[in-house]
Amino acid sequence: MAKRFNEEQSIQDVLKNFISHNKLQGGIDKIEVKEVWFSLMGNGVANYTEEVELRKETLYVKLTSSVLREELMFGREKIIKMINQEIGKEVVKTLVLR
Repeated sequence: MAKRFNEEQSIQDVLKNFISHNKLQGGIDKIEVKEVWFSLMGNGVANYTEEVELRKETLYVKLTSSVLREELMFGREKIIKMINQEIGKEVVKTLVLR
C-alpha cells in the first residue's frame, strides 16, 4: 500500500507543480491564446478566421478577408495588450495577420 504524507497542498499548487515539472505551460498557452482570440474578437472576426497559432511569442492569425486583415492591422498593439491582459501574463509580443 502507498505511503501517505501529511503535507497538505491545495489543488492549484499541485497542478502548478505538475504543469511546470512536465513542461506543459507552452501547450496550455497555445490553447488559451486561441480561446481568448475568439472570445475577444467576437463572431464577426471569428467567421473570417481560419487559423490561430502561437509560436514562441508570436501569434499568427490567418484570415479569409483582406479587408478585415487591413482593418485589424491598425489595432495590432491594442489587440496584443487585450490578449495579454485577458491571459494575465505577457504571452504574445508580436501579431502577424495573414
